Amino acid sequence: MTNWQHPNFHAYFPAGNSYPSILGELMESALGCIGFSWAAAPSCTELEIVVMDWLGKAIGLPEDFLHCSGKGGGVLQGSASESVLVSMLAARHRAFKTHRLSSSTRLVAYCSMLAHSCVEKAASLCNVRLRQLEPDADFGLSGETLRQAIEKDIHDNLIPFFVCATLGTTSICSFDNLPSISDALSSLKGMSETPLNIWLHVDSAYAGNAFICPEFQHLLLDGIEEVDSLEFNANKWLLTNFDCGCMWVRDRLHLEDCLSVDPLYLKHDHQHLTADFRNWGIPLSRRFRSLKLWFVIRRFGLTGLQKHIREQVRLAKKFTKLLQKDTRFEQIGKTRMGLVSFKLKGENELSERLLGVINNSGQLFMVPAKVKQNYVIRFCVCSTSTTNSDIERAWNVISYHADHVLADEIIEMTLCPGELSPADLATNSFLFPCKDNSQGDEHEAVPDLIRSRSTVGQPFRRPFRRYSTSELSHRLLYRSISSAARLQSLTPTSNTPHKTTQLRLDTILNALKKERPF
Repeated sequence: MTNWQHPNFHAYFPAGNSYPSILGELMESALGCIGFSWAAAPSCTELEIVVMDWLGKAIGLPEDFLHCSGKGGGVLQGSASESVLVSMLAARHRAFKTHRLSSSTRLVAYCSMLAHSCVEKAASLCNVRLRQLEPDADFGLSGETLRQAIEKDIHDNLIPFFVCATLGTTSICSFDNLPSISDALSSLKGMSETPLNIWLHVDSAYAGNAFICPEFQHLLLDGIEEVDSLEFNANKWLLTNFDCGCMWVRDRLHLEDCLSVDPLYLKHDHQHLTADFRNWGIPLSRRFRSLKLWFVIRRFGLTGLQKHIREQVRLAKKFTKLLQKDTRFEQIGKTRMGLVSFKLKGENELSERLLGVINNSGQLFMVPAKVKQNYVIRFCVCSTSTTNSDIERAWNVISYHADHVLADEIIEMTLCPGELSPADLATNSFLFPCKDNSQGDEHEAVPDLIRSRSTVGQPFRRPFRRYSTSELSHRLLYRSISSAARLQSLTPTSNTPHKTTQLRLDTILNALKKERPF
C-alpha cells in the first residue's frame, strides 16, 4: 500500500483528507441517496448549489459563473478529467449547431504540449483533432502561438472549436498565458463568415485550489473574460477526500442542451425551476459529494483552508532554497504553489538513475516528468503533516544519493569499463581493488565492503571499498586508460591533467566518506 498521507510522499499531487471530510463521507453513505434530480434528492441538489456558489465567490469568479445569476453555475464532477470531457462535448455540440455540421472531422481543439493527458483522451472520445502547441520560454502557451495555429487551420478549411488553457501543469506547475489567450480568441471572432465562437476551458486541477488566497487570484481573473468553463479538484488541496471535482460554466444551457435526456420517469414538476445535475455531466446517478465539502468548509473556514495552502507553498520555497544552493542541480521552471521540478546537471540518465535509487530506497517517493526533452524529478509537498524537518530530511536523502550517483558516473568515465576483460568482471572487485594489508602494507587498513549500489539503467554495479586519501590519490593519479582494471604501478595519462583528476578524487571521497545524514 502506498501511503499518500505520509510526510515523505512527494509524488503526483496531494490527495486531500481530513476528519470532517471523512465524517461527511460516512454520512453520505449512511443517507444512501442518489441525487440525479431535485425531486430525487432536494437537499443534495440545494446543498450543491450553495457550496458551489460559496467556492465560486471565494476564488473571485464573476457573477456569471454563479447559480445566483440564473445563467451559469457550478457542479461537482468526479474529476478534472470528467470536467474536461464534459466541456469538450458541450463545445462540440455548440459547434455542430453553429456550423451546421453532420460530422466532427473538421473540428480542431488546442492545448499546450504540457497539458494533462486527459485533454488528449477527451479529444479521442469526441473524435476531433487535437493540436498540442509548443509552450514558450516560461513553459506556458502564449496567445500568439495559439492565434497562428488557429489561422492556419482556418486557412486549411478546418473549424477551431475548443481551447484548453492550463493553469498549473502537472509537470512543473507552469501557467498558460490566459490574458493573451483571451485576447487572441477575442480578436479571431470576426475572422470568418460564420462566427468561430471558440470554447475556452481552464484546467486548473491542482493550482486552482490556491485561488481562494487573494494573492493568487490574478492568475485566474486576468483573462477570464473569454472563459466559458473552468475546474479544479477540491480533493487535491482543500482537505477533502476523493472524489470532488469542482466545475463552473458561464452558460449552463450549453451543458443542458448537449447532455439532457428526459424520459418520462425522470420528469418532475420543478425541473424548470432549479438545476437537475444529471443534465450537467456524464452519469445519471450522482453521489452526495457536496456534504463532505460543506463539512470541510464549515469546520476549517476560508481562513483555515488558506492557511493550509500557504504553509505548503512556504515549504516548497524552503526546498527550493536548499536546491539552489547545490550547484549539481538545476531547477526546471519556477517554484509555483507546492511543486518544485529539478534535475541533475548533465545527461537525463543521471536524473533517471537518481530517482530510481531514491524510490528504491523507500526513504522518499517522487515521480518524473518530461519537459522539453528534460527528464525532471517532481518534488511536491503533499501531506498535511509535512514540516520543516521533513523538507530538510528529504533534501538530505536526495543529496546523499546524488553523491553516489555522480561518483558512479565519474568512476565509469575514469575506468573505461568497456576495456575490462571477462576475468575482470568476474572478480567483482575491479573498482579500486584493495591491497593485501596482511603483508604490512604502508597504507592504513581498508574497512569492509560498505555497499553494493544497484541503479536504474545499469547492467551491473561493482562494490566499493573505502581507501585513505593517499592510497586513492596514488591509484587515480597513476593510472592507465588501457589497463584501467588494475590501478597499480601505472603512469599518468597525458590527457588527464592533475587538476581534473584531483577534482574527480574529491568528488569520490566526498561520496565515500560522507556519513548518512538521515
